[in-house]
Amino acid sequence: MNLSDEALIEQIKQGDLDAFDSLAARYETRVYTIAYRYVGNYNDASDLAQEALIRVYRSIKSFRGESSFLTWLYRVVTNVCKDEMRRRARDKTVSMEELAEKGRTPAAEGKYNLLEDTILRQEWQEEIQQILNSLSPEHRTIVVLRDIQGYSYEEIAFFLECSLGTVKSRLNRARNILKDRLMARKELLLGRACHSH
Repeated sequence: MNLSDEALIEQIKQGDLDAFDSLAARYETRVYTIAYRYVGNYNDASDLAQEALIRVYRSIKSFRGESSFLTWLYRVVTNVCKDEMRRRARDKTVSMEELAEKGRTPAAEGKYNLLEDTILRQEWQEEIQQILNSLSPEHRTIVVLRDIQGYSYEEIAFFLECSLGTVKSRLNRARNILKDRLMARKELLLGRACHSH
């Protein structure tokens, strides 16, 4: 019998470790996916996912059910990832694989039979990733949450503990920076492709 999140949380609060294992198993893939989108490599994402689950276990007594468990969990994971990003001086990679996958359909694949088109698309994905990495942590976080993970403005405000106005203005600024840098890079790439013929 599958217990609800709420029932498992109650058991965990009573000290039931098996209940936590069940809850962690239910969400570990999502936790890992969020971590991977922030750091972009498997080892670091795995470490962060573990750390996030430990933090969930330690702080689950503070969960009062004011939001869904999933929303609370995402906030904990997002905070672990943000803490890690703040600790690191070097730029981190945000995975763009899933973003690329969303635009890939069998019908679209048929149009890209030429090898050079494939190479150009691959280069373009790398360019997008580099441009995302060049954003400040605040701007990168908000673009990941809204444009890649698809959270609502309200959820992002909750995760980042800021106002809706801040979310909207930060996202607007981040998108404008992205657009300008993407246009500049696209012109460079297309120019390079034309000269190679």
